[in-house]
Amino acid sequence: MAAPDVGEVPAARRTRRPRRAELGARVRFEGRIWEVVAVVGATVRLAGRDGGTASVLASHLFADPAFEFVGTAGPAPAPRWGLFESAPARERERALAWQRHIREIETGLPGGPGSGGTPRPEYDPSRLLADREQAKADELAALGWPQASVATVRRMRRRYRAQGLWGLVDQRSRRPASRTGRADERVVAAVLEALRRERGRSKGTLTGLRTLTGQILHDAHGPGAVALPPASTFNRLVHALADPLELPARPARTATTPPRPFTTTVALRPGEMVQVDTTRLDVMAVAADGRPMRPELTIAVDVATRSVLAAVLCEEGTKAVDAALLLAEMAVPHPLRPTWPAALAIAHANLPYQRLLALDQRLEHAAARPVVVPETIVVDRGAVFISHAFLAACETLGTSVQPAPPRTPTAKGSVERTFGAINTLLLQHIAGYTGSNPTRRGPRADAEARFTLPQLQDLLDEWITVCWQNRRHEALRHPVLPKTALTPNEMWGALLGIAGYVPLTLTRADWLELLPVRWNAVTDRGIRIDHRTYDAPCLNAHRGQPSPTASRRGRWEIHTHPHDLRQIWIRLPDDQLHEVPWIHRDHVHRPFNDRAWHHIQTALARRGDRDHHEADLADVLDQLLRQARPATSAMPPQTPSDREPTTDTAAPASGPDTAGGQAPARLAEQDHGDSLDALESAATRAGHREEDGELHDEPVPHRGAFALYDAASEADQW
Repeated sequence: MAAPDVGEVPAARRTRRPRRAELGARVRFEGRIWEVVAVVGATVRLAGRDGGTASVLASHLFADPAFEFVGTAGPAPAPRWGLFESAPARERERALAWQRHIREIETGLPGGPGSGGTPRPEYDPSRLLADREQAKADELAALGWPQASVATVRRMRRRYRAQGLWGLVDQRSRRPASRTGRADERVVAAVLEALRRERGRSKGTLTGLRTLTGQILHDAHGPGAVALPPASTFNRLVHALADPLELPARPARTATTPPRPFTTTVALRPGEMVQVDTTRLDVMAVAADGRPMRPELTIAVDVATRSVLAAVLCEEGTKAVDAALLLAEMAVPHPLRPTWPAALAIAHANLPYQRLLALDQRLEHAAARPVVVPETIVVDRGAVFISHAFLAACETLGTSVQPAPPRTPTAKGSVERTFGAINTLLLQHIAGYTGSNPTRRGPRADAEARFTLPQLQDLLDEWITVCWQNRRHEALRHPVLPKTALTPNEMWGALLGIAGYVPLTLTRADWLELLPVRWNAVTDRGIRIDHRTYDAPCLNAHRGQPSPTASRRGRWEIHTHPHDLRQIWIRLPDDQLHEVPWIHRDHVHRPFNDRAWHHIQTALARRGDRDHHEADLADVLDQLLRQARPATSAMPPQTPSDREPTTDTAAPASGPDTAGGQAPARLAEQDHGDSLDALESAATRAGHREEDGELHDEPVPHRGAFALYDAASEADQW
């Protein structure tokens, strides 16, 4: 048996579908109907209905916009080989058999023209087609084919001419099965109504849905008029009719519209689309007061290169200034940390370093991470990302903000997937890992916390530079090498030749402009904010004077850093921001925020006038920040009442409490007292000193000091 030729067009079919200007073809040319009477070389002779003739070059004839064949069907459709393969095997064999019989009727040979052999006498092409069809019907009837009449043979020939081999397949085998089977239409309508009533509400069980369906049938058709199907049949009917997200025992859907189709976000230039989001990490860190806490991470991911452009860790409650500073951090080169190896410098990366250095001298001491000024930022609808500070920062950099649709996490798929990669590739190898959910959390995750927020920030930045930016990503493909996955740095280098690089210089004044703004009066004693007094000589000429901004009722523009309240910045008439320190800044040696300040305010009662009370608050705050050190293995257990909100600031990576860069990166195995006990004792000492009529600093013992983090030596301990 010869192989089937699905794409073959029968002879009778070819005569009805001419595709060229052959003899007898009727064409439309210059608005008239012509018949092709001769073709001589490249010349076509045409004869019109009125007896006129024309001789036209074939190229000129086919170039006429109105040229078309008249009275003929269009080109033969493409063979439906995929549909033929989807038919049952028995139907395919039957169609192939019909094909051989029809070929024999039309050409005399079962294999078609050119197959070789001698036609049988009853199928000789010289005989009438009707006689050949009758002979084939008698042959099929003798072979036992059911309903093998002449009419059946002619019908199969017509279907073969119209649809090819697919027309010989019994179409009854291709009828789609009904989702509801033989279920009563009234029951189907009742189930759909029950699903509609449950949409957007809390999910119940299939049993409850069956009860509701019975009530609908009772109200619509009367008691007992329509029988409710058995539970198993009803469950199958619900699964066939309901949206998978609307089934009982699935999460409730509040949206009444069908889910949107998932579409992959495409970006062709670095910075064309940057996705920003915040999440709480699955690791415990040590807060500034020594308590374990889960930090929040805000990152910006470039869709075109999958690069992590910036990452900022906060203790609790990411603020608008964090998002604004994150935006500025994307556009400036990342400095190479002193403790990082020189191999992480951008000079050693697979980038056109010399050309970049000629454009931006800051890249000479930068780390091997992309520097991108975002064109569009995709954010969720959180208060941080739609705040005035963040929107103003975006406007300053010429960046448009695109809020993601509500309840659509796929709109920020790249940044969501990056969060998962950080948890699985980095955080699970760090002490204090909590797992992705409470069922995977160890019983002593809080006691395992070892790293402070600055140490975690340094570890995260180094991991992004070393691992993530040089790890191959399956979604990054170069057009010249489509089978090779690239790293984010390689993709950035490949796209630099297309998009180019334009440096953006941010001065100290630009960073200050990104800070949150508030409005306060300048009194004779300075600026008073939340029981703190800020004063500087630059205020002397403006004490008690209204500001030039009349719309603010004489108040002055003040910029504050939420994580470091030891100084503020005021805009004076020269249109410059001037730093105004807290009068007790020299006494408090570490940054603090409003949470730490409010914490000591509740613990220390006022025993004197305003000035003495502010001095006491500064003394207690300094002692708390000095005595609160990173937790060690001997951390005392804490009760739920002790777990109060922690501060949003962290100790610097280097300073009075840190050792040199060559010291080993091991936390000192020393115990420390509970921070609340230290706070209460400090408050008591402050009260005694005030009662004695003198205020002086007491030496605070150095407890729980730690050295700089060294990833190489720390890796040996993991």
